[in-house]
Amino acid sequence: MIAVPRWLMLVLAVMFSAYHVVLGISSLDIPDDPRPAIVALVLYAAATVLSLWYVERVRMPDWIAAFDLGVSIAIPLLVTSQLDAGADNGYATWYVAAVGTLMTIAAARRQLLVAWAGVAALAVQTILWAGFPALGGLGVVGSIVWVAIAHMLTAALATAARDAKRYAQAEREAAAWQAAQDAHVFEGRMRLAHTNRIAAPMLRRIADRGGVLTDEQRLECRMLEAAIRDEIRGRMLLTDTVRLEVQRARERGAVVTLLDEGGIDDLDEPARERVLSRLASAIAESNADRIIARTAADGSPIAVTVVGLLVPDGPATVAGDAEDAEVELWLEIPRDG
Repeated sequence: MIAVPRWLMLVLAVMFSAYHVVLGISSLDIPDDPRPAIVALVLYAAATVLSLWYVERVRMPDWIAAFDLGVSIAIPLLVTSQLDAGADNGYATWYVAAVGTLMTIAAARRQLLVAWAGVAALAVQTILWAGFPALGGLGVVGSIVWVAIAHMLTAALATAARDAKRYAQAEREAAAWQAAQDAHVFEGRMRLAHTNRIAAPMLRRIADRGGVLTDEQRLECRMLEAAIRDEIRGRMLLTDTVRLEVQRARERGAVVTLLDEGGIDDLDEPARERVLSRLASAIAESNADRIIARTAADGSPIAVTVVGLLVPDGPATVAGDAEDAEVELWLEIPRDG
């Protein structure tokens, strides 16, 4: 698509408007008294300059639109007051095209109500002054057509702008979705590689021994299984420090569960490091038999909730009925501060 420079559009509008002024000046000898026509020319020139000068935004300011409407009503009254409705006035009826041009500018600058009101007033004044047939003879119909074309083009451009904005938003959302998917794939590969590094040696050892393991090796397998489960369910809750403290807690017999439900995905790196450092410290300081760390829901001021339970009969019954368990640790780590 070829974009037309705004300055070129302004130059064309100025030249077209100036043409009507030239016609009006050249026909000042036709009216009985040229002074009302001169006032009309001055008003038209002022309205045109105002309409084309203030271009900081596309929509014309309301006060300029109101001034344009007043000028479009006043000009026909001033000019025709000194003309004979039954005579051939030639270019002395310049005001018809001038009002059409001014209202077309208003329509192009999204003051559609003012534009239609202006040409409607022109049509009514023309009918009252020279009769219904004068609408075609003086060019009023042409002015109405120009406003209608400007209206349709303005509506089409507004629709195109909305569609372009919607498509741009959809493109940004699609790019963000693709980036998120790529990040998830990359994260999955990283976690798979990490899981392979920690599990492969033990799997080879199990294969070499035909599945016959000592109690110590079985305990090591359970520890590895728990670590792999953390990689799957813990996700963003895991750092090297958290992994170390979780392993130490399990080595003393505690059951540790890490559940990341996406509540801290939107935290930046410093905030996440602060939250997970506090989580690691809480796990290290706790003597609970069962520790559960879970991310809070999206929108919550809490990032991670940590609960530690003491089971009356000790770690051996942690996985069983915990109705008699005593809360040893309750910690809510805030997202901020």
